[in-house]
Amino acid sequence: VGISQVVQSKEIIPSLGLYLLVFSSMILGKTYAIAKSAIVPTTVEFEDDLVSANSKLGQVAGITGFIVAIPVGILQLVSTTAALSFGVLVYLFAALNAYRLPKLAIATKPAEKLEIEELHSSSIVTTGNAMRVLRGCVGFMFFHLAFWLRGETAGTAWFGFALGMIGVAVLLANTFSPFLKKHMRESMMMLSALLAVAISGIVAAWYDRVVGGILLAAIVNAAGTVGKLAFDSTVQSDAPDANRGRAFAQFETKNQLAWVIGGIIPVIFSPSGEVGFAIVALIGIVGAAMYFRASGIARKSPDAQATTPVHQPRSE
Repeated sequence: VGISQVVQSKEIIPSLGLYLLVFSSMILGKTYAIAKSAIVPTTVEFEDDLVSANSKLGQVAGITGFIVAIPVGILQLVSTTAALSFGVLVYLFAALNAYRLPKLAIATKPAEKLEIEELHSSSIVTTGNAMRVLRGCVGFMFFHLAFWLRGETAGTAWFGFALGMIGVAVLLANTFSPFLKKHMRESMMMLSALLAVAISGIVAAWYDRVVGGILLAAIVNAAGTVGKLAFDSTVQSDAPDANRGRAFAQFETKNQLAWVIGGIIPVIFSPSGEVGFAIVALIGIVGAAMYFRASGIARKSPDAQATTPVHQPRSE
């Protein structure tokens, strides 16, 4: 919402100032994501609690986005200044609530050898790489869709519709991910997310229509949400002795860098719609193949997975 308001305010903000505001808004948004990844794990004790907490936070964010969009849309009809002023008030309210969060140190001492070894285990490294592939696709689709739709009829309206569809997809993914977690292994959740990106990318490239691109963006974001919950669960179960706040902050920083790298590609090269969708499909195919091989899913039977001991995280 904040970025959309700034973009729509180009008639009152000089071009350079506009881009600086957009860039600052995105950087602060990424900073928030990293901070949240550090704080949330410290508030829960067990693996299922972390999945549930992240899912509920995602649902709240999605619902709030839709609620806020209504008054913003009405105020935008009055003036852009009114819409921006409303955004300022919302962020001030959020800042006051953030100030009420408990002041705590996520990590008071350097990581020990055991923690480093656990965080560099094959399962976490493999799943982390897959997560960065998904996050890179999310960043790529955001900017690819934005630049591609500029040349389409009613491109701004289509992009607004795309953001709405993405919000719905992420909300649904956050709602049903805990259910998937109960019926699927984390590795299968991650592989399914990568395959969903690959298949939807192929279909969107073949269809080559605006609606196909919007649906692809929604699916990519939903897959990223499912993959994130699978990754969080993997880290918590396979690195029980790690400082979860520090670990998740470090991993989220890498995920955000992957988002930025993915977003730079369409900005520099500006591929056509179908070419961009084909790139997403190719990334999904390669990512799924590499994850399938590296994770050893084919060598693990369901019975073997069911009897694998689950570590209980240490108290912090």
